[in-house]
Amino acid sequence: MSPSEQELRDLAEELGDCFKARGVKLASAESCTGGWLAKVITDIPGSSEWFTGSVVCYSNESKQSLLGVAENTLNEFGAVSGETVLELADGLFAHTDADVAVSVSGIAGPGGGSDDKPVGLVWLSWGKRGKSVFARPFNFAGDREAVRKQSIAQALHCLLDLLVCPQK
Repeated sequence: MSPSEQELRDLAEELGDCFKARGVKLASAESCTGGWLAKVITDIPGSSEWFTGSVVCYSNESKQSLLGVAENTLNEFGAVSGETVLELADGLFAHTDADVAVSVSGIAGPGGGSDDKPVGLVWLSWGKRGKSVFARPFNFAGDREAVRKQSIAQALHCLLDLLVCPQK
Protein backbone atom coordinates (compact mmCIF):
# COMPACT_ATOMS: atom_id res chain seq x y z
CA MET A 1 0.00 0.00 0.00
CA SER A 2 1.21 3.44 -0.94
CA PRO A 3 1.82 5.96 1.88
CA SER A 4 -0.31 9.10 2.03
CA GLU A 5 1.08 12.60 1.63
CA GLN A 6 0.53 13.08 5.37
CA GLU A 7 2.50 9.91 6.19
CA LEU A 8 5.38 11.15 4.02
CA ARG A 9 5.25 14.55 5.72
CA ASP A 10 5.27 12.93 9.17
CA LEU A 11 8.35 10.88 8.24
CA ALA A 12 10.10 13.97 6.89
CA GLU A 13 9.32 15.87 10.11
CA GLU A 14 10.78 13.02 12.17
CA LEU A 15 13.84 13.03 9.95
CA GLY A 16 14.25 16.77 10.31
CA ASP A 17 14.06 16.56 14.09
CA CYS A 18 16.71 13.84 14.04
CA PHE A 19 19.04 15.70 11.66
CA LYS A 20 18.75 18.92 13.70
CA ALA A 21 19.39 17.06 16.97
CA ARG A 22 22.54 15.51 15.51
CA GLY A 23 23.70 18.67 13.72
CA VAL A 24 24.08 16.97 10.34
CA LYS A 25 23.01 17.89 6.81
CA LEU A 26 21.43 15.85 4.02
CA ALA A 27 21.65 15.98 0.21
CA SER A 28 19.71 13.85 -2.24
CA ALA A 29 20.05 12.65 -5.82
CA GLU A 30 16.79 11.67 -7.47
CA SER A 31 15.97 9.96 -10.70
CA CYS A 32 12.60 8.14 -10.70
CA THR A 33 11.22 10.31 -7.88
CA GLY A 34 11.90 13.45 -9.92
CA GLY A 35 12.48 15.75 -6.95
CA TRP A 36 9.49 14.51 -4.95
CA LEU A 37 11.72 13.49 -2.03
CA ALA A 38 13.13 17.03 -1.92
CA LYS A 39 9.60 18.43 -2.13
CA VAL A 40 8.47 16.35 0.85
CA ILE A 41 11.50 17.51 2.82
CA THR A 42 11.24 21.18 1.86
CA ASP A 43 7.54 21.24 2.75
CA ILE A 44 8.82 21.19 6.34
CA PRO A 45 9.42 24.73 7.65
CA GLY A 46 13.05 25.18 8.66
CA SER A 47 14.33 22.28 6.54
CA SER A 48 17.07 24.54 5.19
CA GLU A 49 18.80 24.02 8.55
CA TRP A 50 19.49 20.39 7.68
CA PHE A 51 18.78 19.87 3.94
CA THR A 52 21.37 21.24 1.52
CA GLY A 53 19.45 20.34 -1.64
CA SER A 54 18.73 17.79 -4.29
CA VAL A 55 19.96 17.00 -7.76
CA VAL A 56 17.29 15.65 -10.08
CA CYS A 57 19.26 13.60 -12.57
CA TYR A 58 16.66 11.83 -14.63
CA SER A 59 18.67 11.13 -17.77
CA ASN A 60 21.91 9.18 -17.97
CA GLU A 61 23.58 12.31 -19.34
CA SER A 62 22.61 14.31 -16.25
CA LYS A 63 23.79 11.52 -13.95
CA GLN A 64 27.18 11.82 -15.64
CA SER A 65 27.47 15.58 -16.02
CA LEU A 66 25.95 16.67 -12.70
CA LEU A 67 27.20 13.99 -10.31
CA GLY A 68 30.01 12.21 -12.13
CA VAL A 69 28.50 8.76 -12.68
CA ALA A 70 30.89 6.94 -15.01
CA GLU A 71 29.69 6.14 -18.51
CA ASN A 72 31.10 2.63 -18.03
CA THR A 73 28.93 2.14 -14.94
CA LEU A 74 25.80 3.11 -16.84
CA ASN A 75 26.74 0.93 -19.84
CA GLU A 76 27.63 -2.12 -17.76
CA PHE A 77 25.08 -1.98 -14.94
CA GLY A 78 22.43 0.48 -16.10
CA ALA A 79 20.89 3.51 -14.44
CA VAL A 80 18.86 1.29 -12.11
CA SER A 81 21.64 -0.45 -10.22
CA GLY A 82 23.51 -0.44 -6.97
CA GLU A 83 26.65 0.75 -8.72
CA THR A 84 24.87 3.79 -10.12
CA VAL A 85 23.19 4.89 -6.89
CA LEU A 86 26.50 4.53 -5.05
CA GLU A 87 28.19 6.77 -7.61
CA LEU A 88 25.33 9.25 -7.28
CA ALA A 89 25.96 9.38 -3.53
CA ASP A 90 29.69 9.85 -4.15
CA GLY A 91 28.83 12.74 -6.45
CA LEU A 92 26.71 14.36 -3.77
CA PHE A 93 29.58 14.17 -1.30
CA ALA A 94 31.94 15.65 -3.91
CA HIS A 95 29.66 18.58 -4.76
CA THR A 96 27.97 19.45 -1.45
CA ASP A 97 28.84 19.90 2.20
CA ALA A 98 26.28 17.26 3.22
CA ASP A 99 27.15 14.83 5.98
CA VAL A 100 24.59 12.30 4.73
CA ALA A 101 23.54 11.43 1.18
CA VAL A 102 20.63 9.51 -0.27
CA SER A 103 20.12 8.58 -3.91
CA VAL A 104 17.30 6.85 -5.75
CA SER A 105 16.95 5.37 -9.21
CA GLY A 106 14.24 3.02 -10.37
CA ILE A 107 11.57 1.99 -12.82
CA ALA A 108 8.29 3.56 -11.77
CA GLY A 109 6.37 2.42 -14.86
CA PRO A 110 4.08 1.84 -16.41
CA GLY A 111 6.66 1.00 -19.10
CA GLY A 112 10.39 0.59 -19.09
CA GLY A 113 10.61 -2.68 -17.22
CA SER A 114 12.25 -5.91 -18.33
CA ASP A 115 12.62 -9.45 -17.02
CA ASP A 116 15.85 -8.47 -15.25
CA LYS A 117 14.57 -5.09 -14.08
CA PRO A 118 10.79 -5.10 -13.69
CA VAL A 119 8.56 -2.11 -13.12
CA GLY A 120 8.68 -1.35 -9.41
CA LEU A 121 12.42 -2.07 -9.01
CA VAL A 122 14.06 0.82 -7.17
CA TRP A 123 17.64 1.06 -5.98
CA LEU A 124 18.40 3.26 -2.99
CA SER A 125 21.74 4.34 -1.61
CA TRP A 126 22.23 6.10 1.72
CA GLY A 127 25.13 6.74 4.02
CA LYS A 128 27.44 9.10 5.86
CA ARG A 129 30.37 11.02 4.44
CA GLY A 130 33.61 9.12 5.00
CA LYS A 131 31.80 6.10 6.41
CA SER A 132 29.71 3.26 5.05
CA VAL A 133 27.34 3.97 2.21
CA PHE A 134 24.72 1.31 1.58
CA ALA A 135 22.86 0.30 -1.58
CA ARG A 136 19.86 -1.97 -1.73
CA PRO A 137 17.16 -2.87 -4.22
CA PHE A 138 13.46 -2.70 -3.37
CA ASN A 139 10.51 -4.02 -5.33
CA PHE A 140 7.39 -1.92 -5.00
CA ALA A 141 3.91 -2.68 -6.32
CA GLY A 142 1.28 -0.41 -7.78
CA ASP A 143 1.08 2.31 -10.36
CA ARG A 144 3.69 4.98 -11.07
CA GLU A 145 2.61 7.22 -8.20
CA ALA A 146 2.51 4.33 -5.73
CA VAL A 147 6.03 3.19 -6.67
CA ARG A 148 7.35 6.72 -6.30
CA LYS A 149 5.65 7.30 -2.93
CA GLN A 150 6.91 3.97 -1.60
CA SER A 151 10.42 4.89 -2.79
CA ILE A 152 10.28 8.18 -0.89
CA ALA A 153 8.96 6.52 2.27
CA GLN A 154 11.64 3.84 2.10
CA ALA A 155 14.37 6.45 1.61
CA LEU A 156 13.14 8.35 4.67
CA HIS A 157 13.03 5.14 6.74
CA CYS A 158 16.56 4.20 5.65
CA LEU A 159 17.82 7.62 6.72
CA LEU A 160 16.06 7.39 10.09
CA ASP A 161 17.62 3.96 10.62
CA LEU A 162 21.05 5.25 9.56
CA LEU A 163 21.00 7.95 12.21
CA VAL A 164 19.40 5.60 14.76
CA CYS A 165 16.39 7.86 15.12
CA PRO A 166 13.30 6.67 16.97
CA GLN A 167 10.42 6.08 14.58
CA LYS A 168 6.78 6.45 15.45
